[in-house]
Amino acid sequence: MVGGLIVMSVKRVVLLVLDSVGVGELPDAGDYGDEGSNTLGNTAKAAGGLKMPNLGRLGLGNIIEVKGVPPAGKPEASFGKMLSQSPGKDTTIGHWEMAGLVLNRPFPVYPSGFPPGLVSLYEDKIGRKVLGNKVASGTAIIDELGQKHIETGFPIVYTSADSVFQVAAHEEVIPLEELYRFCRIAREMLVGDNAVGRVIARPFIGTPGSFRRTHNRHDFSLKPVGLTILDLLTANNITVTAVGKIRDIFDGEGITYSVATKGNKDGMDKTLSLLRSNRTGLIFTNLVDFDMLYGHRNNPLGYADALEELDRWFAELILSLREDDVLIVTADHGCDPTTSSTDHSREYVPLLVYGGPVQGGINLGIRDTFADVAATVADIFGLRFSTGTSFWFEVSTG
Repeated sequence: MVGGLIVMSVKRVVLLVLDSVGVGELPDAGDYGDEGSNTLGNTAKAAGGLKMPNLGRLGLGNIIEVKGVPPAGKPEASFGKMLSQSPGKDTTIGHWEMAGLVLNRPFPVYPSGFPPGLVSLYEDKIGRKVLGNKVASGTAIIDELGQKHIETGFPIVYTSADSVFQVAAHEEVIPLEELYRFCRIAREMLVGDNAVGRVIARPFIGTPGSFRRTHNRHDFSLKPVGLTILDLLTANNITVTAVGKIRDIFDGEGITYSVATKGNKDGMDKTLSLLRSNRTGLIFTNLVDFDMLYGHRNNPLGYADALEELDRWFAELILSLREDDVLIVTADHGCDPTTSSTDHSREYVPLLVYGGPVQGGINLGIRDTFADVAATVADIFGLRFSTGTSFWFEVSTG
């Protein structure tokens, strides 16, 4: 007992990343062509309002104005938003920073496609020519080149405004393991000045006119270039369980267990299963569909439906938390489906902190870096992390 309050010993933290659910343009958004981006706010407007009562009670509408989600009079969670100190707006950069690794230069990008010499070397190594080699939407390029890919057996290579080398192939033309092998070859090649953040396998199925990407995508990331909170936790025998693409983003570094998922619903189900088990430590979940299925495809109504599905699931999530669990909800960047761009957007990300050991209604303001999450997780487990500023003392009931 401290000051009349019961101090709970936290044995489990759930860090839930809503992939691409940004909450408004950062001050430097203009440098990235992202003026006016506000993934959550603009999606809500486009949908005529969102029905999100569970996240609304936690304080989602207290972070920014969200049509249909009014500010809670007494938010059950503490709330705020965070800005990124790392340059760029990539998945890897966002996740690395929230894990405490702030970069001082962006990963390389290729607005004109990859250098011919690099592509030629890649073709030699995989024993096939490639199609594409340009900036493109993933769905658009398979519509454009899918038929030729089927006819030739050549994989489709493309990039985006992010630091990615993407390889698309029809699962009946290039089997998954062969596609993954092609991506591993690219990952081995792309080092030094060409060290892209991620090499991504983009398998698809179907016939011309009705191609669709599958959930067999696989990311091959760089290894983190410094210490993360995941390393600190595992070094202190605290379990880190990665759900979804978290394992790929950190290339397995600092991960004790990993659970693969196929979309949001599967990620939600597997997170609940872990919560209902005896698993302790950090459960680090990424829900990818907001970004992959709706943000990049400029589908605000689909994005809105996915947000409302998330909110319905939150009722189960909250019931599955133990009285001593801590839940942290955030995002890694934006991907505004209402703008002309199909790329990520440079945005603030939301911050909600909830659980029995957490005071509700604390306005955490604007955090200077995503790394405040890493510092806070360290603090919760009685450790110290050198990057970021912990907000645990602001929200803890103890």
